[in-house]
Amino acid sequence: MNDVTPLPATTTFRLGALGSIVTARFTERIGALGLKPKDVGLLTLLHDDGPVSQLEAARGMGVAPSLMVTVADRLEALGALRRLRDPGDRRRQHLVLTEQGRALLARCATTAQELDAELTAGLDERDRAALNHALGRLAAANGLPH
Repeated sequence: MNDVTPLPATTTFRLGALGSIVTARFTERIGALGLKPKDVGLLTLLHDDGPVSQLEAARGMGVAPSLMVTVADRLEALGALRRLRDPGDRRRQHLVLTEQGRALLARCATTAQELDAELTAGLDERDRAALNHALGRLAAANGLPH
């Protein structure tokens, strides 16, 4: 007898497939704000951790420093962040979230909540709570914000 779970029934496959769908929907909706997913990641990092250097932001997000420059340029052009020179090291730029950045991040959170409601529309309140609890535990176990 074969004890192997069919691939589509695995947690990995289901989370991956759902993640792709949700990412595409979220990306489309934040695109209307002039944002990309990495932009939202940087806004979130700056909101949670305060001003950080571009290099620290790149490390925190697991991206190349050159990509961080591109993301920061785009957000600076939108007025969502500003760069400040480090007085102790003029080569270093600190990224600071602006009020416009906070407003954009709040709109992204609203968008995510709307997608949450759409994604979980077929679940009752108990199942939604259980899903959120399980995903929070998985996120925490894998070093993600929860």
